[in-house]
Amino acid sequence: MGWMTAAEAAREWGVTPRRVQILCAEGRVTGAERFGRAWRIPEGAPKPADPRRAGAPATPTSAAGAEDAARAPLSLGALMPLMATPFAPGRAEEAAASLPEGAPRDIARAELAYFAGRAEDAAAAAEPYLGHGDPGARLSACLICAYANLSLGRIDAARRSLEAARGALSGAPADPRLAAAGVFVAHAASVLLHLPAPEAAQPASDPLPLLPPGLRLFACYVRAHRLYLEGSYELAYGMTIGALAMADETYPIPAIYLHLASVMSLMALRRTDEARQHVLAAWELARPDGLIEPFGEHHGLLGGMLEAAIKPAWPEDFRRIIDITYRFSAGWRRVHNPATGDDVADNLTTTEFAACMLAARDWTNAQIAEHLGVSVNTVKSCLSASMRKLGVSSRRDLARFMLA
Repeated sequence: MGWMTAAEAAREWGVTPRRVQILCAEGRVTGAERFGRAWRIPEGAPKPADPRRAGAPATPTSAAGAEDAARAPLSLGALMPLMATPFAPGRAEEAAASLPEGAPRDIARAELAYFAGRAEDAAAAAEPYLGHGDPGARLSACLICAYANLSLGRIDAARRSLEAARGALSGAPADPRLAAAGVFVAHAASVLLHLPAPEAAQPASDPLPLLPPGLRLFACYVRAHRLYLEGSYELAYGMTIGALAMADETYPIPAIYLHLASVMSLMALRRTDEARQHVLAAWELARPDGLIEPFGEHHGLLGGMLEAAIKPAWPEDFRRIIDITYRFSAGWRRVHNPATGDDVADNLTTTEFAACMLAARDWTNAQIAEHLGVSVNTVKSCLSASMRKLGVSSRRDLARFMLA
């Protein structure tokens, strides 16, 4: 009898290698055998039927399969499936289309629309799943709608989805993998808005090992972002570097976020050359599929690095990012400021915000000008206009209006 690798089976069945590995771990591929960390599959083995379409639960075919399934990573196939899928940059659409028909494929397309900056399309694709019976689809829809609706100015809808995501699966579900999914979504819903972690989402044990690799990487981003907010910049950077190093396949969406979190910490540490390398690495992953939303989300935290590294070579893309920044940040402040009592500035241009962020970190006018590629006089004008808008008279007073 001949054998196929997971990659060969994936090509034959029209799915991803990761999906084949999950099917094998669940005991749904007859005759599949584990060797080391990989699987070998009998040549000609049929693609397992999707139990959600057949109306039957997935059951292992042997005692060994049952044991593997018990140890398998989270198998909620519709939990942020595109984020959880490895693919080559430029093939995001193909990766989404390769997922099983129904909730996984629909949610993946909603993800793709969101990360490509098409908030209206993302919300429209995800909203039908807000009350869906598949917990992975429902949690994903909450997360996508929470953030897409921020950019659309639908603040009440964003708050409803955000609260649903932040309260996801509270009450300790019996299945630890389901509980891990709830913790993952609740923390992801909170961190980008700089909200405290929801108490109901404090796990009794670390949920990270129960997540599949792609979501595990994004969970590392969430933790690194939280460490950044606490001022632990070295620890945050160490976590992003460790997460990027542990990935044995390319998961573009989590990797983009990890690189941007690296930029945040490195700029706080004034290690600008390394920060530039990371923002360009994120851009190399994002640009082939137009995944520009993360750059717009993080603009205020990147210390002018988009102006320094992206704007000169890709001015049209930079303008699109800034459009996203204005839309996203307007919704962000309408949720964040009332919830936290903070007064993050809402009337500065993106250039003014970047200059003020650096000034609040004790950069001189000359250093800011060199970094942003503008004149010292431009920096002076930006800072004067910003302080006038904010009603302060000292650079020292800028910090309370920034995300520093």
